[in-house]
Amino acid sequence: MSTLTKYDLQGSKVSDVQLAEGIASAEANGQMIKDYIVAIRANARQWSASTKTRAEVSHTTKKPHPQKGGGRARQGSLVAPQYKGGGRVGGPRPKFDQHVRINKKERQAAIRFLLGEKARDNRIHVIENFDLDAPKTKSVVAFMKSANISGRVLFLGEGSFVEFECDEQLHRMSVSSDLHENFSKSVRNIPKASFALVKNISGYDVLVAHHIVLSAAALAELEEWLC
Repeated sequence: MSTLTKYDLQGSKVSDVQLAEGIASAEANGQMIKDYIVAIRANARQWSASTKTRAEVSHTTKKPHPQKGGGRARQGSLVAPQYKGGGRVGGPRPKFDQHVRINKKERQAAIRFLLGEKARDNRIHVIENFDLDAPKTKSVVAFMKSANISGRVLFLGEGSFVEFECDEQLHRMSVSSDLHENFSKSVRNIPKASFALVKNISGYDVLVAHHIVLSAAALAELEEWLC
């Protein structure tokens, strides 16, 4: 098992936390990781880039100059692509839905492996909680400085859930709340730092982050989901 360092909000070391073996020693196929990251980037595209052809531009259809007598090449109108303001040839057009489906188990395996790599490089840190009485960027910056955390940082918090019983079975459902509102507002003013809930974690965010900071509850939720 991999050992993570647990801090308080002041950046002081509290204890060591053991990361689940399923994440610490996770392995995955390199091609699968690549396909997963490429799919994430492809799905982030809007595919809405659009240009106008010569049939769509709003321009005069007057002939630029006489057909003969001037020694110049014949031209039909100013909507031709070679004229300024004319239509584009082979320009981008809006495309149909290009969404790439990502298999659920492949997504979990990729995230598990990427987190394991971060853990082996000592780039995953645990904090007791994200409790702040009010948004205060200075407190988060002080924590990062005390814990020697720099670069691109991803903070992960636990979600809010409600449990209910249906057909004699206990169900758990995620609900929106302002649980981490003060902390997330504090983080968004720090360059290259971002905040997300574990349930919304992206493998691309994990890949590009230099350090990952989780609350103790978020780590438990992450291990429950991935292991």
